[in-house]
Amino acid sequence: MTVLRFGYGTNGLADHRLDEALELVAGLGYTGVALTLDHGHLDPYGPDLDRQLKRVRRRVAALGLGVVVETGARYLLDPWRKHAPTLLDADPAGRARRLDLLQRGLRIAAELDAEALSFWSGTPEAGTSREHAYRFLLDGCATLVEGAWDLGVRLGFEPEPGMLVSDLAGYECLREDLDGPEVFGLTLDIGHCQCLEPLTPAECVRRAAPWLVNVQIEDMRRGVHEHLEFGDGEIDFPPVLAALSEVGYRGLVAVELPRHGHSGPRTALRSLTALRAASADPWTVDAIRQVRSDPAALTRLFPIAARSTGGGQGEAVRSQLVLALPTAGAELARTLDELYRNGDTAERLAVLRTLPLLDQTGRIGPDALPLTADALRTNDVRLVTAAMGPYAARHLDQSAWRQGVLKCVFTGIPLDTVAGLARRTDPELLRMFRAFAAERTAAGRPVPHDLRTLLDLHPTGERHAHL
Repeated sequence: MTVLRFGYGTNGLADHRLDEALELVAGLGYTGVALTLDHGHLDPYGPDLDRQLKRVRRRVAALGLGVVVETGARYLLDPWRKHAPTLLDADPAGRARRLDLLQRGLRIAAELDAEALSFWSGTPEAGTSREHAYRFLLDGCATLVEGAWDLGVRLGFEPEPGMLVSDLAGYECLREDLDGPEVFGLTLDIGHCQCLEPLTPAECVRRAAPWLVNVQIEDMRRGVHEHLEFGDGEIDFPPVLAALSEVGYRGLVAVELPRHGHSGPRTALRSLTALRAASADPWTVDAIRQVRSDPAALTRLFPIAARSTGGGQGEAVRSQLVLALPTAGAELARTLDELYRNGDTAERLAVLRTLPLLDQTGRIGPDALPLTADALRTNDVRLVTAAMGPYAARHLDQSAWRQGVLKCVFTGIPLDTVAGLARRTDPELLRMFRAFAAERTAAGRPVPHDLRTLLDLHPTGERHAHL
């Protein structure tokens, strides 16, 4: 049995800057991100790609996010034709453009130390026989396999409803025709299993287990290829998640809701809540029930959550217990204060990291700022890092927020962990940074690389829209 790692797809946060999408995903408690290369999110054809890559690599590492690189952007290659051209294009130049994108994706995946590069076959054009289209696909995949070997990247081929390779049987045939290269893994979309596979989604997981490198997840109905929020379709998720754990899958299980960007933060929070509920162990299920019926039970259950659940899930379970409270506002703040004051470091971290989730649902507002202030007074870098997350970025006044950022600099906490740094950096903070850098230089001591990079981006002290 393995502990599942949940991620969220950036194609469901297309209205966010990538830097802020990563901040949101990590701030909600996800441990991974499925990053779709697109115009606004790490454009593989962008003139500043190298700089962006370095920034994203630092950011995901600082936030503790695993990465899968996705290549399913709709209009990245052709503004007139969705998902075109593909590896099946009748025109060799079209196939070459798709292959070039995927090869760029391989290099990006290698630079980000991504767990997989995910891609699909495409749909044959009118007039192109299935046999010709399949030969084109084999040639393209063989080239990608060679590149993946060279770069040390796993490929995750995704069967996609309506495409040339639409199901698990098609993937298995393609893999066999490529002579079963180890790097040619599988991206399994749980919704697609519900849509068209003869097996149940849980049975699909077991069938696919030997090749799984990436899992996408959402709800769906039989025969209808429409990505739905959890609970809006027909999938029974506990057996699916149990099957993934049973087969020892260790990759990301990433939510894919590309048409929900208009409600991205709330949809992402609802999705993680649903996934955690569907994968909860019996102790957690019972504890949540107790807290909902008797809020006072939280003070007894919160401290023992880690040892009662195991598997390194203590913080996630504690977060679920806090979210189960029926209270809000000042009353909720008093409960959080009690948990924080009486807790050990792990319990305090759980409280601090749950604040953005409570805030997203409108239940806490600035009432919990005293907890953030207390954490910032400590010398524990874990507490300081957690305190400078999305909740502080939203509610701390500018002066207190600046002091929190400086505390991170003084204690060696990477600036990439600070939520809201791009949008809240102002001339006064830059002045403080320059003074600190001058002091370090005069003393013959090195200036932190991330601080020097930030100052290089603001050569005259102006505030940029984002870094």
